[in-house]
Amino acid sequence: MDSVILEDQSLWDGLQFERLVLPLKDKVNLFHLLRDAGLKRIQVGSFVNPKILPQMADTDEFVAEVVATPDVLVTALVFDQRGLERAHGCGLEHVSMSVSVSNSHSQKNVRKSADEALATVVRLIGSATAMGIQVRAGVQCAFGCHYEGAINPGKVIRSLAQMAEAGAARLNLADTTGMANPQQVKAMVAALKTEISEAELSLHLCDTRGLGIANMVAGHEAGVRIFDTSAGGLGGCPFVRGAAGNVPTEDAVNLFESMGLDTGVNLERICKAVDYYEKLLGRRPPGRMSRVLKMQQRC
Repeated sequence: MDSVILEDQSLWDGLQFERLVLPLKDKVNLFHLLRDAGLKRIQVGSFVNPKILPQMADTDEFVAEVVATPDVLVTALVFDQRGLERAHGCGLEHVSMSVSVSNSHSQKNVRKSADEALATVVRLIGSATAMGIQVRAGVQCAFGCHYEGAINPGKVIRSLAQMAEAGAARLNLADTTGMANPQQVKAMVAALKTEISEAELSLHLCDTRGLGIANMVAGHEAGVRIFDTSAGGLGGCPFVRGAAGNVPTEDAVNLFESMGLDTGVNLERICKAVDYYEKLLGRRPPGRMSRVLKMQQRC
């Protein structure tokens, strides 16, 4: 059976701007629920100033506790040299980095222009590879910007090419604003594969305009086999008004498995993680399949 890989990012992207700061024990419990469901890639947090994001204040402890989990690629986001050193210090062997190709979004997100942010990440990739840390480098707003509109595909490809040249063996296209459509996804993936054929490519798709699943299918048809998801559909960029969150992990599992593709993820078990999030956060996440399963159980 053909297969796809899902990287769950609910413990970082899903929690980063929640008002409730989850205790470490709950994060660890969630990690193990995700692992037990069959997920092989889990992004657990970011190495950012805890004064900015108190939800990520325990990332060092969290990583140290779960980084040695067998058969799971544990990863986290880094923004600067200090964050990279922290990641290295707690034994992390893989990190993610990303920049926005939209000046407006980049200024709101990291208070740097897109070119300044790219130069910073290129240097950071070099530092990480020198430490023996694998890097996945991504481009935010790859398919459009809420503030600037259309984004030149050439700028996206040039940015990723610089990051690949610096040592990033894994590349990611992020539809941060949820503005992508299936035709656009296919065209961008095809162009990128032509220009940087040796890199592993993944997609981070948001469901702001209801096209997350459709864009996921388009990405798969274009040859992508790795997709970022978030249990329950939690998360989304706080600098994009109306952002509805990421593609739910459980909905992606249902999509691919119904297409005869193996995700390695058990749908009922991933929904247990969604139920745990619902209990902790005190609200129902936007993902659909958890609700579908509950309705079927009542029948």
